[in-house]
Amino acid sequence: MSFFFSKPVNATFGLACTAIFLFTQAAVGQIKTYEGAGNLKYVDPRIGNVGAILEPTRPTIQLPNQLIRMTPQRADYMDDQISSFPLTVVSHRQGQIFSIKPSTVMPKPGEWGKRLTYDHDLEINRPWYYSNWLVDEEIKVEFAPGKKAGFYQFEFPEKGEKIVLFDRYNGGTNDYKFLSGTEITGVETYNGIKMYMYGEFNTGALTETGVIEEDGDGRVRKRVWVRFTVNAPKVIKFKYAISYVSPEQAKKNFNKELKGVSFDQLAKQGEEAWSKVINQIKTKGGTEAQKRSFYTGLYRSYERMVDITEDGQYYSGYDKKIHKTTRPFYVDDWVWDTYLAHHPLRTILNPEQEADMLNSYVNMYEQSGWVPTFPLIYGDHACMNGFHSTISFLDAYNKGIRNYDVKKAYEGMLKNATQATMLPWKNGPKGPLEDFYYEKGFFPALKIGEKETDPNVHGWEKRQSVAITLGHSYDDWALAQFAKELKKPQDYDRFMLRSNNYKNLWDSNTQMFLPKDKDGNWIKIDPKFDGGMGGRDYYDENNGWTYLWQVQHDVKGLIGLFGSTNSFEDKLDQLYREPLGRSKYELWAKFPDFTGITGQFSMGNEPSFHIPYLYNYTSSPWKTQKRIRFLLDTWFKDNVFGIPGDEDGGGMSAFVVFSSMGFYPVTPGTPVYTIGSPVFENVVIDLPGGKQFQLVANNCSVVNKYIQSAKFDGKVLDTPWFTHEQLISGGKLELEMGPKPNKTWGLGK
Repeated sequence: MSFFFSKPVNATFGLACTAIFLFTQAAVGQIKTYEGAGNLKYVDPRIGNVGAILEPTRPTIQLPNQLIRMTPQRADYMDDQISSFPLTVVSHRQGQIFSIKPSTVMPKPGEWGKRLTYDHDLEINRPWYYSNWLVDEEIKVEFAPGKKAGFYQFEFPEKGEKIVLFDRYNGGTNDYKFLSGTEITGVETYNGIKMYMYGEFNTGALTETGVIEEDGDGRVRKRVWVRFTVNAPKVIKFKYAISYVSPEQAKKNFNKELKGVSFDQLAKQGEEAWSKVINQIKTKGGTEAQKRSFYTGLYRSYERMVDITEDGQYYSGYDKKIHKTTRPFYVDDWVWDTYLAHHPLRTILNPEQEADMLNSYVNMYEQSGWVPTFPLIYGDHACMNGFHSTISFLDAYNKGIRNYDVKKAYEGMLKNATQATMLPWKNGPKGPLEDFYYEKGFFPALKIGEKETDPNVHGWEKRQSVAITLGHSYDDWALAQFAKELKKPQDYDRFMLRSNNYKNLWDSNTQMFLPKDKDGNWIKIDPKFDGGMGGRDYYDENNGWTYLWQVQHDVKGLIGLFGSTNSFEDKLDQLYREPLGRSKYELWAKFPDFTGITGQFSMGNEPSFHIPYLYNYTSSPWKTQKRIRFLLDTWFKDNVFGIPGDEDGGGMSAFVVFSSMGFYPVTPGTPVYTIGSPVFENVVIDLPGGKQFQLVANNCSVVNKYIQSAKFDGKVLDTPWFTHEQLISGGKLELEMGPKPNKTWGLGK
């Protein structure tokens, strides 16, 4: 239970975990490259592997932003059995293809689903290498990833049979065929897309056959087992490659990455790839636990998007065609989660890659007719609400990232804003509710218990009327700024007007954003708890206290609604102190995403990320420093419980990376960062072009969390802001830290 207490205890926990790794190396015979160079030793994919309530993180083994992603299939880290190992995870939390697992016994029909027991202390998770010991079978499993290829090794016991079982995860067309005693091909259908595999064993099989069984839904399922001879090597090796283009391309991918490459060589290549991105940010100071949380957060920020180009071509789920290309094509992004911190982090670390990802969005628009919201391999997965890719486009544009068809991107964003449905979890053209919004300036809500009148509204996700009005106000602001850059004054005026729509739902009496019905009448609700499951009738996953602050694009306007900066600050204080008004189990039965609770603040969900930084807009920037340190220390531990909510493949981890370094982008779209409280004495970011940004926090420690004074490039800084231009020019921010707040710092104009 030590992880619930102080940071020095966390540091001990971190050292203990290192000791476990060293023990495991001796016990299982780990390869020499397991720990990694420099800061790689702080990356622990197990952090957050037990979810607060909903989804945990997965210990994903992959190369940065690449197609092959492997994670053992189990419920979470508490599960001591693994059902199978995938050849790749197709999309973050959205499915996998081609199941493989070793066995010493040929399963009978109905026994293919037998789970594999393991010992947690004998499992090794590194971003580029995985190893485990299957207790009952006494089989050691190892895995190393490539870009479009992977490598499994199964070390069998001296006695007993050596069997490898292949299965599939999805319905539809699936097949396995042997081309020779060592070669196997496969096809599996995922959401209507055929995906191909080519693989080779290091030794010929004694015999091989397919097992045909009927699924419960009446479809035939082909499973394959491979039994090796008694004289086969003790270690059975299986190299493979995946293609979304064709069976032939799968073999080309294999030859390109794996021909003549040993397991250790592939693992070493993976270590080098991770070393390049993890060691791009160098830190000094901080506790071992803080470093583990920080660098693991940085690792997770590279889980996605993923590059699916194969030899200058890619399969697009947006028009179901194969396209030639001269630059990478990326999929798998949940922009509702990632526009806040994940995309902005990439604009610093790899602006060229961010340009390629935005170019992929443009390609998706050209191929499908809409700019997607959750672009997956098979097309746009309609999810959440808002067109927040518009904000990511503006953020990159204002940071000088324009290496894509800007005019075509604007065309797509404009079409989304004027012709697309705004309904949550829906794709397609607009309807009467959108026309109402364009005319009246707010999304109409239903009274409590009133029956839905629009058949297009999702039965579970509801109207989310306040969340939609606030989210689209920000989106429209971003579109207006883009129109201004492209010298489109009429569009600018139109969307700037719409960006103020959030004010139409402001109730000055309660100082809350509340719903209105179609006649413009207030609907009386308890903003803490009303709105059905997840508050979705009016909000989304969080209550009215979270959505009170969803005006990142116009914080000064929001302050104006409160009447004064002091009233704004008082409400912020109240946010962290306001009682739930009910038990946690009652709250979580209705708001399971409302986790990482401090008062009415929810650290475990993305809309809260910017809120603690809003004190920098008041007369008390020191409160931002206090809150950020407290939230990092409390909710982001370096253990399996160390993520307070759904991490969403880099979305939450990017908040940890920014906040631990000591600054954060409150308003993506505006190239400005606001200052928090760094946990490290020194942070150096290697920038493209050979420059470095440096943040020095003299005397920084667990206790010394408050800024006493600051300089930027040697000049006194008395505002809690600096610009992206200052950062990428290789600037130096120097802070003097102390144990008590300097309540006058940061108040300069």
